[in-house]
Amino acid sequence: MPVESLLLLLLIGGIAGWLAGLLVHGSGQGILLNIVVGVIGAFLGGWLFTQLGVQAGGIIGSLAAATVGAVLLLGLLRLIHKA
Repeated sequence: MPVESLLLLLLIGGIAGWLAGLLVHGSGQGILLNIVVGVIGAFLGGWLFTQLGVQAGGIIGSLAAATVGAVLLLGLLRLIHKA
């Protein structure tokens, strides 16, 4: 993976994790956790969008998919934590 792609993944992951934190918790969780949640969310959201037949191209589409995936991830973690 080229360095530019890795940096873009981390940037989109950080933004998506921060947005998901705002939507689920009302605040972000810190830069490192935002990036981790966002990167995992990017893979989850990309897989989900593919399964639904939704095409999310470009940076905005990638950010949308990553944010949706990160929100789902945080929601699942919240459900597990309550149990």
